[in-house]
Amino acid sequence: MSMGGLLWIIVVGFVAGLIARWLAPGPNNPSGFILTTILGIAGAFLATFIGQAIGHYSPDQGAGFIMATIGAVVVLFIWHRLVASGVIKG
Repeated sequence: MSMGGLLWIIVVGFVAGLIARWLAPGPNNPSGFILTTILGIAGAFLATFIGQAIGHYSPDQGAGFIMATIGAVVVLFIWHRLVASGVIKG
């Protein structure tokens, strides 16, 4: 992986995380650049995993920006449920 590819992953992850936080607001959202970026990247990994599992993506293909954003919303929903149940502190 080149440095440009890594930078692209960070930028797309950050933007997907921002959009997910905007679509699913809450008082216990992870905040800051690093946590927002991790949220977006985790969403992309989740979307890629599910897409490959159901045959939507080939093994060498990753999720696109829209699916990464949807995946980030799902990760944020799981985060909200874990905070609400007291498993983690928000």
